[in-house]
Parts: sequence; structure tokens; C-alpha cells
Amino acid sequence: MCGIAGIFNLNGEPASPVVLRRMTDAIAHRGPDGEGFYSDGFIALGHRRLAIIDLSPAGHQPMISRDQQVVLSYNGEIYNFQEIRTQLESLGHQFHSKTDSEVVLNAWNQWGADCVNRFNGMYAFAVWDKREQSLFLVRDRYGIKPLYYACWGQTFLFGSEQKAILAHPAAKRELDKRALLEYFTFQNLFTDRTLLEGVKLLSPASIAKIPLGGNGSPQISRYWDYRFREPDHPADPREYREELDRLMRQAVNRQLVTDVEIGAYLSGGMDSGTLTALAAKDLPYIKTFTCGFDMSSASGIELSYDERVKAEAMSALFKTEHYEMVLKAGDMERCMPKLVRHLEEPRVGQSYPNYYAAQLAGKFVKVVLSGAGGDELFGGYPWRYYRATVCNDFEDYIDQYYLYWQRLIDNRHIKTIFAPIWDDVKEVWTRDIFRDVFLTHDNELNRPEDYINHSLYFEAKTFLHGLFIVEDKLSMAHGLEARVPFMDNDLVDFAMQCPVNLKLNNLAEVVRINENESGSKQNQYFQKTKDGKQILRDVMRQYIPDVIANAEKQGFSAPDGSWFKGESIEFVKRKLMSGNARIYDWLDKKTVHALINEHLSGEQNRRLLVWSLLSMEEYINQCF
Repeated sequence: MCGIAGIFNLNGEPASPVVLRRMTDAIAHRGPDGEGFYSDGFIALGHRRLAIIDLSPAGHQPMISRDQQVVLSYNGEIYNFQEIRTQLESLGHQFHSKTDSEVVLNAWNQWGADCVNRFNGMYAFAVWDKREQSLFLVRDRYGIKPLYYACWGQTFLFGSEQKAILAHPAAKRELDKRALLEYFTFQNLFTDRTLLEGVKLLSPASIAKIPLGGNGSPQISRYWDYRFREPDHPADPREYREELDRLMRQAVNRQLVTDVEIGAYLSGGMDSGTLTALAAKDLPYIKTFTCGFDMSSASGIELSYDERVKAEAMSALFKTEHYEMVLKAGDMERCMPKLVRHLEEPRVGQSYPNYYAAQLAGKFVKVVLSGAGGDELFGGYPWRYYRATVCNDFEDYIDQYYLYWQRLIDNRHIKTIFAPIWDDVKEVWTRDIFRDVFLTHDNELNRPEDYINHSLYFEAKTFLHGLFIVEDKLSMAHGLEARVPFMDNDLVDFAMQCPVNLKLNNLAEVVRINENESGSKQNQYFQKTKDGKQILRDVMRQYIPDVIANAEKQGFSAPDGSWFKGESIEFVKRKLMSGNARIYDWLDKKTVHALINEHLSGEQNRRLLVWSLLSMEEYINQCF
């Protein structure tokens, strides 16, 4: 895992090696094991290396093909690289290293951009192809590894992180107001925008071609997309369970290939527990890592957020070498500047526990297994999907699900809160942003299962993508590679074709209630339940304790709701209620203060909004 950056002067002017080094220095944390540069007139590629496979100098990047026609700067892991290498050797290609990077280089030389259809892994890379006199930027199917780009004048820039782009003197720092509105609706960005005007995030499963002499606007093609659908002729449920068991074991085994030590997050939940159980079979005494929380001032549902006891029990069962840390309210306040600097812009959830978890793991290992993706593939959030299970048509579905996903500020408050910049954003329709997630999707919906599959598609494209960006930035902040076995290609393909009734227990009952009843009985299905990932629970019982397999779904979150109105209340007031908070250059102070006070008084739980405001205030102070 590494960091990449580059300069492409479209007008043929020489690219500065000095500036390129400045760009790679900005992301040195992503690659503490080495650096490399390629410069040829108007094109310059940089690389920071985190050595994982083949630690020798033979893995140095950027890599140049034997015929000198292709130059690669690569960040990622291709888990099936050995099979692809064997095929390339049979076609006459020679190798000088044992890296997957060289496999990617020769695969591009052999098959061009079509090579990505052979890759099973996570990656973001840049290729300078002299044959086509074009720069290519490529991102993996699921968006596990990020890749940003921008063009100012005739200078095209790219980097694993925005800070690499901002290190170039041509870069401009201006807040994207449309993106700000998008973020404060969804606590995420669904489009390719960032909070920096002119800086874009290459979409997952995309290839961008930038030809020499062009205008800097990439020619972007999509090579893959999620397709959750009901099978025409479902197999026996036992066959699905047997196949899932095989694919889970295969996915974990594929991702254990490394020349450095590998560990695993162990949160106390089913997904991380399953990965640890399977990995421990091949790696005795594997190191595991858990973050817990000081619950002395927590209340209500947040009292269950500390999962250390469950994690410790599983560590004992799997005989892991286990490490823990306990977070307190002050830890959130303490890490905010570093967190925001590495995250670069706020995304989904309260991400500082992830920062500390990565910091802990990074002290002991260079690679860690993460359970991200299990919920989104196998239906881990039924209380979300059930809100739009019975609809009249696609537009009705959009209306219902869109209302639920207004996580921070709903349509009633948008105009008031954004009053200082309303003239600049009044043409932004967030419902259209939501709907456009399905722009290339088949939206003919005939039964409740179709609506569930639409929700799974939506959350994989948006929520999961946001989680991957957070995972990447915060793990790489500590020189740590996070691997996500649930996103193995074969396992994803299986999950997308797995019948909904094997994932969710109570769909038929929810449909009946939706049609004929309302009130408290319906609401019980709109709360956290054990009704989700049923096939995964059934299969994993042979590896993890029943108490874990049968547990209610719970996210990795700190008791912020209690802390914001308790131990951290002065921090919140100092950052957001004082007269010098800069966020009110864009948001209406009076309206925002009223919403914050609703949380501080206990009238409403607005912990997501408070967290987002704190993060945005720190982001603005650092970036502008």
C-alpha cells in the first residue's frame, strides 16, 4: 500500500521535479519505506512506498516496462496477482520482482485498460502510456483506495490524497458550496465532488483517460457496477450456505498473503470475529486490536457501545495476542486536528475511534484485516431498508428512502441554515443527487425484494464508499494497510445474487404490516434488530460463539451523544457557540445554535450534526 501523485502539463511545458517531490512529501505517511520519481518533460509521476510484498529494492516505483512504453505508479494489492503472473509469463513477459505492482505493469502492457477486469483486489494507480500519449487513472471496483484529480489551466494533477494536489503552486483553495450543501444533507458526498472547488474524486470502477494536448477534462469510463438482484431460479438454501462458507474461507486465505506481519481488528461483532476466527486457523497467535470506551458518563442506548468484553472472549477462544485501548471524551477533543488533517474532509460517522484503532494496530503490524462490507453485502441494516419496502414505483421509493437519508439537515431547514450562501446553492436539488445514484441502474421495480436490492445497491455505492475513504485515510495515517476480505470479487458476486429472504428474516411480516397496519408494531421493525445477515449468521456459527452470531447489529461508535452534552460540552460551546467560529461564513449562526441547543438540552439527539459541525469547523480552519 502506498501513495501516488503526479503532474501532467497538457501544453507540453516541463513538469518540475522539485514540485513533484513536494507533492509526495505531503503524503509521506502513506509510504514511509521509500520514495521514487519519474520525470520526462511534461509528465512526472511520484510514489511513496509502504512495502508489503517483496520488500527488496526490486519493488521500487514508479515502474517502467521493458520496452520503455508504460510507466506505472501504483497503490494497492491484487490478491490474484500470482495467477495473472503465470498467465503473463506464458505470453512471454519477464519479471524482476515478486511484487503485484510488476504484474499490473505487464498486464497493462499486454491487455491495456481491459486488464482491470482480471484484477481481484483494491487499487488506485496511474499509467503514463507513451503509445497513446495519454495519462490513465484507475480505481478499483468498490472504491477501497481513493484517487483525486484536478486541472487548473494547463496543469493536470492527481494524488492519493488531496494534500498532494494542494502542494502544487497551481492549486487553488476555495470551498465548494454545492458540496457543502450535499454533505450537510447526507453526512457524505454521493457525487465526485470534494469540499475543494475543482478537486474531484475519481469514481469507483472507473478509468480516466487524459490525452496530451487535451483540455484537462478526463474521458471517464465505468468498467463495473454492483448488481443486486433476485435469481430467476434460486438454489436450495443449503447450497447457498455451503458456497458462502467456501467463499469466506477463500477470501480470507487470499488476503493473508504478505511478507510482513498481519493482524485483525476485533470489535466484538460478527464480521470482525469471523475474519479473526478464519485467519487464526492459519496464523496462530495473530495480533488483534479493539477500541473500547469509558462508559462512566454514557446513558441510554450508548451504554452498549463498549464491546471489549465480547472481544476479549473471542480473543481467548481464538488464542490471539490481544491489545486494547479505552477512549474517553477528551480523546476526541485531543485528536481532532490530526484526524481532520488526515481525513481531509468530513465523511460518514464519527470517525475518531477508527483513527485510534489504526494507531493502536500500527504500533504492532503493517497489515490489518477489517470487517467492512459485510453489512452492506448481506443486509446488516434492515431497519433502514424496511422504510422503503412497499412503494408504488421507483419515484415513490426515491421519495421514501431520500427522506430517511437526510442525516443532518432536512429540507425544512436547508434554506434557513444556508441563508448566507443561498443564492449560490439554491439550484442544488439534493433529491436529484440522491436519485442520480441510480442513473445507470435498472429501475424497474415489481416486488418488495426489488426495493430491498435497490437499497443494498444504494448503500454500497454511497455509505460503504464513504466508509472505505475513512478506512483508507485513517489507516494510512499510521502507515497501516487495511484489507477488507468481504470485498473479494467472488464473495461480492455471490452476495449480489443471494436471495433477499436468506439475508432478512422478517421481510414478509414487514410487508404485511406496511400494507395493513401502522404504529408501534410497525416501528419495532424500524429499530435495531437481529433481523439481518441471516445467511452469514447461519454459516459463521461454526466459527464464532452463538452469542455473537445472534447479537443485534451495532456499529463502531463512541457515546458521543452523552459526551457532547456532558464531559465535552465546553469543547462544543468553545468551538461552535463562540463568536469567532468560521463555519458561520457559510451557515446561519442563529439556526445552527438552536439545533445545537436542542442536543445540549436533551430535547433532540443531534450527535451526528454536532460531530459534523465540529469536524467542518476544524477543516475550514486548517484548509482556508
